[in-house]
Amino acid sequence: MSDLMSILQNNYLTVGQTTPSKSKYVNVNADDYKGTWTGQYGNGTKFLFQISNVQGFRATVKYQSGSTTSYGQVLIKDSSFRIGDSKFYLTGNGTAQIATAITDAYTGNVTLTQATATQG
Repeated sequence: MSDLMSILQNNYLTVGQTTPSKSKYVNVNADDYKGTWTGQYGNGTKFLFQISNVQGFRATVKYQSGSTTSYGQVLIKDSSFRIGDSKFYLTGNGTAQIATAITDAYTGNVTLTQATATQG
């Protein structure tokens, strides 16, 4: 189990920043985040983020990919947030970098899948 946590921790840091943030939460521009974001991982699996109710640095998010659906209230810090096993990092101009840790149900191996999402 410690190997799994190590993989997740190391790979989450590779998306968006290389060191843990020591910055404070600050209000974000809601228009930069809200709406439907879609994309496709390299293996052909499509995903969707629906971001709504962006107030200050908080938002309501629905993530859907394949048979996985996650709902949650998130905190946005350093242009990013996490929901479930996924990290959303706003890169600007209606695009975001997505990283999702996927665990193989049979082997227990964890892989990090990355993709770009566009705001629609």
